[in-house]
Amino acid sequence: MPTPTLEQWREQVRRWLAATLPPKSFDHDEELDDYAVFHNLPDDEERALLDRVRAYQRARFDAGFQALTLAEEHGGRGLPAAYASAFAQEETAFAVPPSTELISVTVGLIGSAVAVYGTQEQRRRFARAFQRTDLLACQLFSEPGAGSDLAALSTKAVREGDAWVVTGQKVWTSGARFADYGMVLARTDPDVVKQAGITAFLVPMDAPGLTIRPIRQMSGGSSFNEVFLEQVRVPDALRLGKPGQGWEIANATLSFERSASGAGRRRKGGSAGDVVALARRLGRTGDPLARQRLADLHVRAVLHAATVDRVARATAAGRRPGPAASITKLMASQTLTLTGRVAAELMGSRIAADTGEPGTFAWTGHLLGAPGYRVAGGTDEIQRNLIGERVLGLPREPRADKGAFSQLPRS
Repeated sequence: MPTPTLEQWREQVRRWLAATLPPKSFDHDEELDDYAVFHNLPDDEERALLDRVRAYQRARFDAGFQALTLAEEHGGRGLPAAYASAFAQEETAFAVPPSTELISVTVGLIGSAVAVYGTQEQRRRFARAFQRTDLLACQLFSEPGAGSDLAALSTKAVREGDAWVVTGQKVWTSGARFADYGMVLARTDPDVVKQAGITAFLVPMDAPGLTIRPIRQMSGGSSFNEVFLEQVRVPDALRLGKPGQGWEIANATLSFERSASGAGRRRKGGSAGDVVALARRLGRTGDPLARQRLADLHVRAVLHAATVDRVARATAAGRRPGPAASITKLMASQTLTLTGRVAAELMGSRIAADTGEPGTFAWTGHLLGAPGYRVAGGTDEIQRNLIGERVLGLPREPRADKGAFSQLPRS
């Protein structure tokens, strides 16, 4: 079937969205009074939210609008990233159910990784189920001693017959309590360089020896979790890729995030438009200092959106985003932080105590959650290193971790 033009595609998407979802209200005053960067919901409400999002994802899958950029031989549509971007843009006009990190990880990352690297049996069993959200999956990547330097992970997997015994600890795992499976990275060969000795597995989240503990954040939510694996037996049939291929799979999985089809995308916190609406409600739009801060925030938000669009266009043209991906991540965290600060400046003491006024105290969820986004997906410091080395041409930092992992000094 020939690829439709971008405008033809947009028209198809608009027709399907109009038949599936109600239109979205663009009145900020009518939007939900929730500006949290990370979810702060009781488990029963989180499950109800997941049910609503999954119903939409299943309808989207059944209509052929899932896995848009994934190659056709892997079960996707094989469309350029510009088509996925167009779908996401068209979605903004409709009341798409607010999503969670667990949905986007399941559909955009792990579902795609299984489709590309899985065996025929794994694809049959998992790829469609993840893309359609019949099953949910979380990432078991980061560890207390291996966050930004993920290749330094120490969770180990030892082969015993037709199974692997996995022992270690993972942290900052979004949605672990609601996931059916986790994609875990474990060290299977400590006697090679650290990137070469890692293997990926799919582990059932109810496996004996696996314990999930929620992490309560200062913003009040507990969407993140610690996951402890104590002698967890994982069948070799759930190994993803070859032994030692885990680092390649991890990098590919994270790259899917940059070209994801918009599935499960959710707004993080309040926006610059929400802050302008807040200033209007508080009667602060005539204040010259407030206007200056609002203008600065608006300009940064527009620049960030333009940079994101530039990266999407480069990807659609077949070029790697390169360091521009680090620039967009750094701009996103900075804009998110500034948004909370400007909202707090406008409200003064009203952000510290609930006065009952709509849309005021709710900003505490944004203000307290925004610092976490400076860590998620690669810290600001790591992004600055990448920009310094790859854009500005600054010398690389000295490396002392080039030998076998077992010989490296451990903190």
